[in-house]
Amino acid sequence: MSTILVTGATGNVGGHVVRELERAGLPVRALVRDPARARLPERVETVAGDLTRPETLEPALADVETAFLVWPGFAARTAEPVVEALAGRARRVVYLSANVPQGDGEPTIFHQELERLIRASGMSWTFLRPSGFAVNTLGWADQVRTGVVRWPYGQAGRTLIHEKDIAAVAVHVLTSAGHGGAAYPISGPEVLTQAEQVRIIGEVIGREVRWEELPPEQAREQLLAAWGDANFVDAALAGWRSLVDSPEEVTDVVEKLLGRPALPFRSWVRDHEADFR
Repeated sequence: MSTILVTGATGNVGGHVVRELERAGLPVRALVRDPARARLPERVETVAGDLTRPETLEPALADVETAFLVWPGFAARTAEPVVEALAGRARRVVYLSANVPQGDGEPTIFHQELERLIRASGMSWTFLRPSGFAVNTLGWADQVRTGVVRWPYGQAGRTLIHEKDIAAVAVHVLTSAGHGGAAYPISGPEVLTQAEQVRIIGEVIGREVRWEELPPEQAREQLLAAWGDANFVDAALAGWRSLVDSPEEVTDVVEKLLGRPALPFRSWVRDHEADFR
């Protein structure tokens, strides 16, 4: 089997993809900005490169037939040359896309553009469209330690998915046939409100943690200070607001592809318990 290229190889999902492929004895190449700091398994080939600088990708693409694409951030400025470079070498790409918060099966505008470029590239493609990432709740870690999480839209319902499940689906698709032209909406196994997520975190770590509703206008000020992009902040708040009345939907795609149920949020918290202490 030819080399599988994994981008985002040191990230929450890409790191698990690399390790699963390596454990299966498959030739895997990790695209990283700094190989010296990558801390990946010894048998994994690491190559320096940056998707935001397409001219750096040539060494990573040698002898690559299949690629797992995770885009860094939300700027599509270099997307077209990157997809062109991939299409010049690879026959197949698995792209980690996203669902919109309403869960209607269509990705956000940024991911729509990436999907359009990939469809037009001539490569065989598969799109993974996960629901909310469970790992994003680590953003509450400092507040959890105080015993109170203050955030807007406590009744927003999410079907949070464990990064291990996203990676397992990616590896399955990368290493098996029959997925060309598929767009898989993948989710966790249950709908939990944000307030319920906080309660479960407290139960797992053995500490009472309560939810306190933060007015959206105050949250906007905090997020503007942290993120700096008013459009991104407003889109995030609108997304959380929409999930109060239209929660993310549970899908059975993980179970169908992997032959086991998706991991529950409680299991994810156990895996990350130390991060909340």
